[in-house]
Amino acid sequence: MIQHARQVLSDNDRGTYTVPTHGLYPFQWNWDSALSALGFAHFNEDRAWTEIETLLAHQWDDGMVPHIIFHQPDDGYFPGPEVWGTGRDVPTTGITQPPVAGFAVCRMYDRARDKALADKHARAMLPKIHAWHQWFYRCRDPQATGLVAVLHPWETGRDNSVDWDAAFERVPTDGVGTFTRRDTSHANPAHRPTDEQYKRYIWLVQKFRSLSWDNTKLHDASPFQIVDPGFNAILIRSCHDVATLAARLDMPEIAAEARAMADKGVAAMEQLWSEKWGQYLCLDRTTGMQVDSPSIGGILAVFAPIPKERAVAISQRIAKLAEVCEYLVPSHDPTAPEFDGLRYWRGPVWLIVNYMIADGLEQAGETRMVGRITSDCVRLIETSGFAEYHDPITAEPCGGAHFTWTAAMVIEILNTYELAA
Repeated sequence: MIQHARQVLSDNDRGTYTVPTHGLYPFQWNWDSALSALGFAHFNEDRAWTEIETLLAHQWDDGMVPHIIFHQPDDGYFPGPEVWGTGRDVPTTGITQPPVAGFAVCRMYDRARDKALADKHARAMLPKIHAWHQWFYRCRDPQATGLVAVLHPWETGRDNSVDWDAAFERVPTDGVGTFTRRDTSHANPAHRPTDEQYKRYIWLVQKFRSLSWDNTKLHDASPFQIVDPGFNAILIRSCHDVATLAARLDMPEIAAEARAMADKGVAAMEQLWSEKWGQYLCLDRTTGMQVDSPSIGGILAVFAPIPKERAVAISQRIAKLAEVCEYLVPSHDPTAPEFDGLRYWRGPVWLIVNYMIADGLEQAGETRMVGRITSDCVRLIETSGFAEYHDPITAEPCGGAHFTWTAAMVIEILNTYELAA
């Protein structure tokens, strides 16, 4: 299985970056690259560092790291660089993605066999990653609450989650014009977001472009402002890990600032806790109300160094989900009326999220649930291959095939965990 996974990474390797899969996603995606580097690191450390180095080379001057880098033209993808219009020498999008690179760099450093190589890259990368984290709290948390908002569903990586439905109704569709989607020619349309959702995605892109992608203006101008516990957990965990590594590398200023951001974030996460569901929920910053949607985002929150009792409760929440599905962890509660086991982030299992949940539970000492989750990951691959995502009840493979980060997570899981019987 590891050999097969390595072949997937090799097939999607473009020299200095990987594409998620041929056809459907022909460019470099932000959190895909960071998580894929973890897989490369087990057999080619230099290539793993290069993956994240290429990503950070396209950081904006204000600190943001964009969610897609359009290294080479490809007419098979929409919306391409001409729609975004960010005006950069190497085109990028104008929004970001979950900042998991901080976690990935620190984990790769801790495990490195070539310590000199790791030291060189970590010292060069930490200031850039820290600047990205600072950008989040400056531009996406203007009231200094300790939690950041996402302004577009694509920023979360969970494009069509049920969590966004109510807030997304505030995003207009008028004036968008006609466009031709390309994703539905590479994957089953029943597995993808709807056309109505896509109109709203494009409206937001056009709105932000009209503001010249000025990140001092986008937050307040967006009708979509969601505080997602999963996204914030990734940011908090990366800040926490950067603080730890910066202290080891004698970078005291970064260490102190990163630690303060992480600590403030962990404390602020408490306002997202739901006793009703036994997990965290999103907050709609526009209305000030919690979003009553039991999705994977509130479970992914365990990736951050949250209080022990919260991690235990999330483990218990996952155990309840295990009673109604065959494979953990579904991206939405299978008992909820909105659940769709085949459609992108409205039900299917994603190995990358499983991995982060397992890692958080491991940190909290919830090892029994870790074994169940990681074993389910391997069972899914044995049953249905290296798909982008899988139905949590039938294991049907969905989305793109031969998927890079799925393969990377298999390599990481098989090298990291003792699987349950």
